[in-house]
Amino acid sequence: MNAESPRITHRIHRLLDRQRARSLYRGRQVGDGPQGIEVIMDGEALLSFCSNDYLGLAAHPEVVAALQDGARRYGAGSGASHLISGHSRAHHALEEELAAFVGRPRALLFSTGYMANLGVIAALMGRGDAVFEDRLNHASLVDGALLSRARLRRYPHGDSGTLASWLHDTSDTALIATDGVFSMDGDMAPLRELAGLARRHGAWLMVDDAHGLGVMGAGGGGSLEHYECSAQDVPILVGTLGKAFGTFGAFVAGSDELIEFLVQQARTYVYTTALPPAVAHATRTSLRLVREEHWRRSHLHAMIARLRAGLASFGLPLPGGDTPIQPLEVGGAERALALSRALREQGILIPAIRPPTVPEGRARLRITISAAHDRGHVDRLVEELGRLL
Repeated sequence: MNAESPRITHRIHRLLDRQRARSLYRGRQVGDGPQGIEVIMDGEALLSFCSNDYLGLAAHPEVVAALQDGARRYGAGSGASHLISGHSRAHHALEEELAAFVGRPRALLFSTGYMANLGVIAALMGRGDAVFEDRLNHASLVDGALLSRARLRRYPHGDSGTLASWLHDTSDTALIATDGVFSMDGDMAPLRELAGLARRHGAWLMVDDAHGLGVMGAGGGGSLEHYECSAQDVPILVGTLGKAFGTFGAFVAGSDELIEFLVQQARTYVYTTALPPAVAHATRTSLRLVREEHWRRSHLHAMIARLRAGLASFGLPLPGGDTPIQPLEVGGAERALALSRALREQGILIPAIRPPTVPEGRARLRITISAAHDRGHVDRLVEELGRLL
């Protein structure tokens, strides 16, 4: 007997058919070998411009060796949650080093950035409170607010004026949450303005700097370093380790009281198995490279500038600024798919980004630059885009 519900089965088929009809159906590609700018996807060698491995550390020999050493020391898994028996010396040392890196008293590791954002907002906020978020925030920040049951208001992208009026009209306990670098548009939040609003209205400011840490600021301190924001300006900082740091996981940094509160109350920390300690051990090495090898950031930003100048010469100026995320908007989903396929035929991998990830009519090629790219790689991409567009 078929145990499936006919209504649910019909709903599933209807959704899948609609996704295909609207050019929104998404599939997976199977990669072989390590992450890098030259990858093997579905058996095909491609030049990649779509990874978040911004500093080229995901397959760095020292990071790989540290992961292997960590596995020898700690095994493959942590075996339990942090509060049972899964919190290793590697986790503890990494938390201390991350806290020092971002200039906070303490940091707390989470398994993913999604879990960090859910855990923080749902723990801090509740019914009767208000969460204010940028319209283009990452889904994890939006979902964290929904999970908290606080009142969620999403202001137009980068619109500090609208946010100011909303804060003026609320008497609720308030949290402002924003991306530091927006993951699909590549621009940066106006953190100085947001910090000022938070101070004037007695709100807390939370910044998810997943795409800023390691790459923005002279020392890699991210959006906060770029804007010279202090820990007092931004009491809650979230960072991920699977992008510029090249490994996996996430952390929240803040005051002793904030971190201790999250240890006690953040459900996505308390009720999940700890990150494998070997990964934490490897991340300590990648953190050292982020801090010491400033040339990676310098080269990355040189390649970003080269891409922007090259496309501008073809009459294809890019919005945003000097972050590694350079979106080339092309309109509808069908056109984005066609351009992605045409680039792949030339050996270049840039998947199409379509709704609901981005708004209707704003499908794009989300170009990401890595410190592992060189001038020849960038020039090749510019030439192909100039020919196609």
